[in-house]
Amino acid sequence: MISAKLLRVLAPKIARRYSSECAKDGFTVTVIGAAGGVGQPLSLLLKLNPAISELRLHDLVDVPGVTADLSHVETSCKMVFFTGTDHSEAICGADVVVVPAGVPRKPGMSRSDLFTTNAQVVYDFAVVMAKTNPGAIAIIITNPVNSVVPVVCEVLQKAGKLDPRKILGCSTLDSVRANVFLGEATNTDPKNAYVPVVGGHSGPTIIPLWSRSNPKLCLTNKKLASLTKRVQEAGTQVVKAKEGKGSATLSTAYAASRLTYCVLRAMKGETNIVESCYVASDIYPGLKYLATPLLLGKNGVEKNLGLGTINDEEKKLFCGAVEELQKDIKTGEEFVKSKNVK
Repeated sequence: MISAKLLRVLAPKIARRYSSECAKDGFTVTVIGAAGGVGQPLSLLLKLNPAISELRLHDLVDVPGVTADLSHVETSCKMVFFTGTDHSEAICGADVVVVPAGVPRKPGMSRSDLFTTNAQVVYDFAVVMAKTNPGAIAIIITNPVNSVVPVVCEVLQKAGKLDPRKILGCSTLDSVRANVFLGEATNTDPKNAYVPVVGGHSGPTIIPLWSRSNPKLCLTNKKLASLTKRVQEAGTQVVKAKEGKGSATLSTAYAASRLTYCVLRAMKGETNIVESCYVASDIYPGLKYLATPLLLGKNGVEKNLGLGTINDEEKKLFCGAVEELQKDIKTGEEFVKSKNVK
């Protein structure tokens, strides 16, 4: 258990790093899938954010207990819960909706297996969002991100309610991992490390741009390739290490909270906030969605900063990822078509 004393220490540190001083009227944030392995630690981290005045938790089961538990954390954020299959009340009126709902990856599970279940979860969410609150910023954590973000956008598009600036696929965990590994390689505090990450959010589609890292990496191409592989396979490493008892829940929750904090800061008017996310994109021909560094603003994505300058090795990796991304995107689009959404 986390003691009250420890929470008093953690809350201001987290707030100082990812959140500016908040106004009296804070934001309303909803977590869909709040009782799950990612949802619970994510909700705790969001409860510590002083920019959030109301935190709404939704899940099919167990969410009353999670809400009661978090209500004892000594911050002024109001806790509200919603349960059952209908999450319209939880979404209606929220400024930001964060979606970690769905099943986690298990050993031996393919991305297609994961998609079969989670696509329906995200589809149902998008239908409700289109009807009740299409103006909210949605942060999609549910995997496979490469395919389910297109599901959300296609549903909203068919309903005539899509604002692509506001649908963010959370590929932030790839950035977090790259920063950690860069810190280890350069003996630098990871919070002072930065690596742009582009592509997508699965295996070979994850492309850390070491050529633009800060601090700079002075490694051979072979060692850089090994480091890239480590980022790409980090999720699998966690799944194996947990021996079938879970996936990367804690680091995912941390990464999602970091992105949410940054989104809220930008919504309040803070400038020069850049995060890499998987979004609807016209940056690269033939790819409707792509993860790139984004300048965040009051309405979500203010400017897509694109791929930027990349070296020959990174170009090869990116070109190799294009076909995989196209397949993933098509999978999401075809799923929505099969639903005959009008």
